[in-house]
Amino acid sequence: MSNLTRWNPINEFEDLMSRYNRMFGLSRTEGEGKDLFSRSDWAPAVDIKETPETFTIEAELPGMDKKDVKITVHDGVLSIEGERKHEEETKDEKLHRIERYYGSFTRRFTLPDNVDENSVKANFKDGLLKLTLQKAEPKEPKAIEVDIQ
Repeated sequence: MSNLTRWNPINEFEDLMSRYNRMFGLSRTEGEGKDLFSRSDWAPAVDIKETPETFTIEAELPGMDKKDVKITVHDGVLSIEGERKHEEETKDEKLHRIERYYGSFTRRFTLPDNVDENSVKANFKDGLLKLTLQKAEPKEPKAIEVDIQ
């Protein structure tokens, strides 16, 4: 059986921008450089909503289970990572067309300053991942006086 890969020009552009940002040190996520020449074959669609108290991110992950998804917050960046496994052909079935995306994915979102990174709550039901992030007062920069030796 041959592997079918759907070409997505948007992924090509995102990959190019990601490389550009890493080259000029604009990337805020740690460990991204090790994936310099790899990219996801697909990325779930997301909706981002805002209320006076919260931000909500909803990601479509049909056919996936919550154990296949990992959510992290590091240095002001929220990452959603996961993998949708490909169904294998069996003796009784023959695949004629594959239009759904399979494989691993990563989505990263830079969080605004007014988000409490410790407040992220996740809910996964019927293939929809819903993240709720509470707003907080933006952190005021602190001036630190340094003694001269």
